[in-house]
Amino acid sequence: MQDRYTVECCDFIHAHEDVVERVRKEMPNEDTLYDLTELFRIFGDSTRIRILYVLFESEMCVCDIALLLGMTQSAISHQLRALKNARLVKSRRDGKTVFYSLADDHVKTMINQGLAHVCE
Repeated sequence: MQDRYTVECCDFIHAHEDVVERVRKEMPNEDTLYDLTELFRIFGDSTRIRILYVLFESEMCVCDIALLLGMTQSAISHQLRALKNARLVKSRRDGKTVFYSLADDHVKTMINQGLAHVCE
C-alpha cells in the first residue's frame, strides 16, 4: 500500500514522448505563466474579492466602497491600487471624485466561474 506522498511513475522513461512534445508546444511561455500566477494571486484576498463584487453592481468611489464594506478609505485605496495594476478595475475622474468600475466583462466571468466551482 502506498502512502499519500508516493507518486506513481510510468514503467518506461519517455514512453509518451509524442504527448509530452504536443503539450510542450501548447504551453504558454514562462512570462505569460508568471503573469497568470500574479493575476490569480490578486484573487487570493477576500477584501479584493468583496470589492470586485461591489463593482459588479455599480461604479463607486472609494468612500462609498469603504462605507459599504466597513473599512477605511486608506485600506480600500490600497486594494483598488492592486486591482487597477492587475487591470481588473478602471477609474474615471468626475471633478475631485474618482469612480471605480470593473475593467471589462472578463472580470465578472472569472469571479462567476470561481464561484460556480466552489459551490459545486
